[in-house]
Amino acid sequence: MEVNDEMIDKLSHLSRLEFSDTEKQSIRQDLERMIGFVEKLNELNLENVEPLLHMSGEVNVFREDKVHGSVSRAEALQNAPLHDTQFFQVPKVIKK
Repeated sequence: MEVNDEMIDKLSHLSRLEFSDTEKQSIRQDLERMIGFVEKLNELNLENVEPLLHMSGEVNVFREDKVHGSVSRAEALQNAPLHDTQFFQVPKVIKK
């Protein structure tokens, strides 16, 4: 695949960015290196290679649900800067 000024201008337009001539040259070199890397992968012999769909053979591995203890209301309110006997109190942030 050839990287030319037209391609860089199109990418620039699509990304809504403006580049100087030196930046365009740098982008051209980067794109050519990336495309070269991908084309290098085409040299691999992938015959008889199964596609990898998941990283492991495990399917739907779930942990067992266990009931754990909870914090009491008094313990939860203990470190709150403002509270009443039941709720946290926070400053009003929405004004009508």
